[in-house]
Amino acid sequence: MIHRRQRLGAMDTGFPAVYGDCVALPGDDSLPLFAAMKRSRTAAEASAQPADKPVPAAADKPAPRAADNPAPVAADKPVPRPGSRELPLTVAQMMRAAGAALDHHVGTAWVEGEVGSLTRPASGHIYFSLAGDRALVRAVMWRSDAARLSFKMTEGIRIRCRGRLGIYASSGKFQLYVQTAEPAGAGQSALALEQLRQRLAAEGLFDPAKKRPLPHIPRRLGVVTSRTGAAVRDVIRAVFRRFPVPIVIADARVQGADAPRQIAAAIAAVCRAGADCVIVGRGGGSAGDLSAFNDERVVRAVAACPVPTISAVGHEIDISLTDLAADHRAATPTMAGEMAVPVKEDLERALSEEHQRLAREIGLYLRDARQQLDSLADHAHHAVSLATARRRHALADCGRTLAAHHPRAHLVANRRRLDGLSASLGAGVARALATRQRELSRAAGRLDAMSPLAVLGRGYALATADGHVLTDAAQVAAGDAIVVGLARGRLGCRVETTDPGGEPTPGGGLRDQ
Repeated sequence: MIHRRQRLGAMDTGFPAVYGDCVALPGDDSLPLFAAMKRSRTAAEASAQPADKPVPAAADKPAPRAADNPAPVAADKPVPRPGSRELPLTVAQMMRAAGAALDHHVGTAWVEGEVGSLTRPASGHIYFSLAGDRALVRAVMWRSDAARLSFKMTEGIRIRCRGRLGIYASSGKFQLYVQTAEPAGAGQSALALEQLRQRLAAEGLFDPAKKRPLPHIPRRLGVVTSRTGAAVRDVIRAVFRRFPVPIVIADARVQGADAPRQIAAAIAAVCRAGADCVIVGRGGGSAGDLSAFNDERVVRAVAACPVPTISAVGHEIDISLTDLAADHRAATPTMAGEMAVPVKEDLERALSEEHQRLAREIGLYLRDARQQLDSLADHAHHAVSLATARRRHALADCGRTLAAHHPRAHLVANRRRLDGLSASLGAGVARALATRQRELSRAAGRLDAMSPLAVLGRGYALATADGHVLTDAAQVAAGDAIVVGLARGRLGCRVETTDPGGEPTPGGGLRDQ
């Protein structure tokens, strides 16, 4: 009957499978390949006996009896050995036999070497080589095992891994099937911690430029630690010895699997409670006891804390990632309490000294101010006197200027000027009128002399035809009607004859109409 059992060790003598859980069988006959291998190994051991081993002589041998030598039967013919010429193995059978032999003689073992030729395909498996002592073996780590690694495997590091040595049938090469691995030398946790430190440092969580100063006197101090530990008592004693301030204590486990989550939650809780300075820490212990303060969740919570933080983890020689992320580091919880608050007596003494210094400074300042005020008063009085005198002189000048420009004087002067202009205007108008009258008389005489009426008065007549003055006999013809204007009245006449070239004769060519 087939039944399952747990994984076998390296020296198990059963028939283990190459991977996974092992299978044990009741007998060799259920696995023909392993039975054939066992028979072959037995035959090889028998043939390897020394050649000089004494062989009994034929004379010394007892005579065979007929009953001891039955007649040969055809069914007793020798069976061909697997792998012989008569029964050759297939390549797959040979690979399986070699793998089974490796698994039987080597099994699961721890191997140490340097990682090289590392590849991480999309499948999630890790393929690499282990080198050392001028030897090299290919190795593979399946995705399910690689997901459990607590450090980042890189080329060049030295690791110690546990796995089975087998043969990859497709290429016929040895291959180590790694189940688990850890860094060699410093150990797994040290390498994982260093890799985490480098990654967080690259993100800037440990940047010194981001460190904040502590408040001079915190209004409320937050303490994240175990309330049953010695660290909380050390902090309280240090604070109340120096300067008592309200303290908010957030109880959290400081070691164990759940410690990182509780510490991160406690930091957020004391910030919500109004603490303006937070102390995170615990007492001393081994590296394993302090591992919670190297957890990424705690480090990020300290770096993201909205108020200044003090890390007080372990003793002075212990350095954790929380110490690097905090704004300030204290060697012990007691020192953290001393860093968080000043000494009350020192503050009172400094306050008294400052009060005395301020009193002296104020006295000296008031004395200087009084002297300066007196000097300013004298200067102001002198300046006001000078300004008043200048204003009086200016006002007198303005009075004189105003009197000189009074409208009364202008009115008198303008009235005299107006009278003179009026007299000049009358005389000028009279002279102009006389002149214009004389010119008009002369023009009227010339106009009268040139008037046609005056000519008509001397016996001349003015002949017109159709409203036009006749100046030439050719302008009319015989029988045309014309109008003759006299000095008094007009005559309507008709032309009887015309003589364009003749001299005019008195009364010739005209008759009454």
